[in-house]
Amino acid sequence: MPKAVWNGVTIAETKEFETVEGNVYFPLKSIKMEYFKKSSHTSVCGWKGTANYFTIEVGGKKNENAAWIYKTPKPAAAKIKDHVAFWKGVKLEK
Repeated sequence: MPKAVWNGVTIAETKEFETVEGNVYFPLKSIKMEYFKKSSHTSVCGWKGTANYFTIEVGGKKNENAAWIYKTPKPAAAKIKDHVAFWKGVKLEK
């Protein structure tokens, strides 16, 4: 079962996930929202659409824009709608 860990704390864990371009996407319901704060940062992928970001805060440490979500992906990326992926030092364990 994949889980995402940052600063020694599990911030997401799920049995259901999607993998796209090497990134594991966790369903929104599987993340521990107390560690996530919405960011104003966005990015655009030509085939997935616009990604919105979260800053992760655990134990007083912040990891800016370390998680992203496609709330309204383009049709080709429909399977990752409302799924969250990680980078910037967030460790994924399977």
